[in-house]
Amino acid sequence: MRRILKMFGGRSSGADRQGPTVENELRPDAPFYAVGDIHGRVDLLLALLPQIMTDEDQTIVFLGDYVDRGPASAAVLTALYDLAQSRPAQIVCLMGNHEKMMLQFIDDPLDRGARWLRNGGRETLASFGIDLPKTPTPDQALAACEALEDALPSPLVAWLRDLPLSWNSGNVWCAHAAMNPERAPDMQKPETLLWGHRLFLGQARQDGHCVIHGHTIVHEPLNHDSRIAIDTGAYKTGRLTAAHIALGACRFIST
Repeated sequence: MRRILKMFGGRSSGADRQGPTVENELRPDAPFYAVGDIHGRVDLLLALLPQIMTDEDQTIVFLGDYVDRGPASAAVLTALYDLAQSRPAQIVCLMGNHEKMMLQFIDDPLDRGARWLRNGGRETLASFGIDLPKTPTPDQALAACEALEDALPSPLVAWLRDLPLSWNSGNVWCAHAAMNPERAPDMQKPETLLWGHRLFLGQARQDGHCVIHGHTIVHEPLNHDSRIAIDTGAYKTGRLTAAHIALGACRFIST
């Protein structure tokens, strides 16, 4: 390798509350890994990769939110892009809401960019060597957008725009934020997959499917009630978590 806002506000929520739980029955077609929110912590990504890249036949699914909040978003994007290009059959990168916000900033910095800047966008710009005042003028926002476009290689931007919103193996589905438990996994709305759903954390699915997700920070990774939560807040806790999923088994690996 050459170079390696959330619906619940990025805070711990009801995802890790105590209460009755039902064990998930995992039936993937083949074993795979899923990796939680990286948020600019390339150091943690580089520490985790050797632990999960031991078998070239196993898929690795990254659950989105590669940018913002942490200090090295540019390096994370470059690392994942290079990895995806070198191992296209093994590496799956999903889009997170922070990638979506960054693309919206690029497309419409004045009308849609402010939300991204409030939620970690400045840290991402800084990782590309772009400074922006806390309250930028329209001209400053446009200049930052142009500088970001210049800093991002066109193939990487095209790759970001084409990132899928979900992926599955057997009855196990991967999505960045959530799925509506009352809708089939393949009938979800894009905003639900990216931003979450009001029923997701409190209502188990009844169709036998299980959803691995990030987006909502948990103190410890969780595996119950048709959900597997693996966002352990890497950008502020120093813990980036992956889950290894196999028939009837889920094993967590953290930095």
